[in-house]
Amino acid sequence: MDMSGEQRIEAPRDVVWAALNDPEILRKCIPGCQELDKHSDTEMTAVAVIKVGPVSARFQGAVTLSDLDPPNGYRITGEGQGGVAGFAKGSAEVGLVADGDATILRYSVSAQIGGKLSQLGGRLIDATARKMSDAFFKRFAEEIAPDDAAPRSAGERISDRNRIAAQPVSAAAVPPDRRLRPETSPGLPDASVSASWVSWLNILVLAAAVIVIASVLVIGGAPRPIPAIAPAGSSIDLSSAIVLFLLLAVGYLAGRQHEASRASISDRHLLLALLARRTGAPEA
Repeated sequence: MDMSGEQRIEAPRDVVWAALNDPEILRKCIPGCQELDKHSDTEMTAVAVIKVGPVSARFQGAVTLSDLDPPNGYRITGEGQGGVAGFAKGSAEVGLVADGDATILRYSVSAQIGGKLSQLGGRLIDATARKMSDAFFKRFAEEIAPDDAAPRSAGERISDRNRIAAQPVSAAAVPPDRRLRPETSPGLPDASVSASWVSWLNILVLAAAVIVIASVLVIGGAPRPIPAIAPAGSSIDLSSAIVLFLLLAVGYLAGRQHEASRASISDRHLLLALLARRTGAPEA
């Protein structure tokens, strides 16, 4: 597998070089890296958990730096073992080029993969490698960014939201309360009042159903599945009775809701007719 690319990092070249040789910064930036220990200026060991498609493995490996040319670049070679998942080894050329106050980092990677990882296909492996590379450089840029360019913390963002929420709202921005409620004719009951008894009835029926089912489960255990066709001569068991009770409860609620809606409309028309007769106005 071969991969190359470049990244522009908003930091001076000497800062980027120092960060590339800092094991703590590298540990934070390498996706899945759990341990990274520096034993000398050119030798490090690492432990990382890497997931490629359906294969996930914990790799233990050694990294060696060579051809050091500070702050222009170096060559890095490494090899890792992931148990039954396979192995990976390769090398990379890393170069740093100053670009004003920023740095252009160029890299060229050549790697070999064996074991189960090699059976996943080149496209999946390449896509995973590029995704990990993008994640590394994004985190790396955040780690070495100047303090004034660092992203705001979550606490600062929450403080801004609280300050905006605490600002007074003008009266013109809030509509009067009377616009929020529909106007009703004098002497006519509110529609929510005429339908409130239906809601309470629904709640009572559902509560009764829950109580009955809970009592049956406590006494007789969980219901058994009901066969599609009952054997000849068999009686309806406890599970069938529970299902029938639920169906009846749901049907009853649906019927009451429909009747209540029709009754509410009829009552409203009747009240309008009575009101029209009293005032002498034509009936609606």
